[in-house]
Amino acid sequence: MASSAPPSRTFHRHLLPSSAPPHPSRDKDTCAPCCLPGAVSRRGAAVQLLSAGFLTAISPPLPSLAARRGRIVVPPEDYVTAPADGLKYYDLVKGKGPTAEKGSTVQVHFDCIYRGITAVSSRESKLLAGNRSIAQPYEFTVGSLPGKERKRDFADNANGLYSAQAAPKPPVAMYTITEGMKVGGKRRVLVPPELGYGKRGMSEIPPDSPFELDIELLEVVTPAEK
Repeated sequence: MASSAPPSRTFHRHLLPSSAPPHPSRDKDTCAPCCLPGAVSRRGAAVQLLSAGFLTAISPPLPSLAARRGRIVVPPEDYVTAPADGLKYYDLVKGKGPTAEKGSTVQVHFDCIYRGITAVSSRESKLLAGNRSIAQPYEFTVGSLPGKERKRDFADNANGLYSAQAAPKPPVAMYTITEGMKVGGKRRVLVPPELGYGKRGMSEIPPDSPFELDIELLEVVTPAEK
């Protein structure tokens, strides 16, 4: 009796010819450029350009040291020339209080800035006992000879014992350029060496060096009020 099972079928897989190029790992004689020695990918090239400073050429320039520290940069043409001694100054803030006149006793804070660094400051006065710094205002008479007010007696304050002789020495220019300022005002002065610290220099200010002087007028006592 004949079997009723269907005849078996055999399938053969016929591979079609591929049009794609062989993989670089399969054919060393036709290696792709990306496998050549010294070849760099796009990402690697971008990293190299960044490390070489390529983008710094198109980036905006960095602000000056004064601008980064929040100091106001005054153009040279904006300064005013004082008629008495030829000092150039600019009022950063115009005060609204009493005016400092010649013979007035004033209290100020001052900062001498040399190449962006505060070299001398009344805000860094030292106490006699210890090494603490205090913001002791400097007191002097407008138009007086420098140094006389430094011979006053010791003074007690909230921070301890303090002497005017221990205060930082201001430049000669400050004794005259404060005339005409009002209480609350802030003035910047371009100090030449002869009206600054001269041939001796002071702190980080070298001898015969110009610098900037920032003055803040805190109090005025007129000669009539003394």
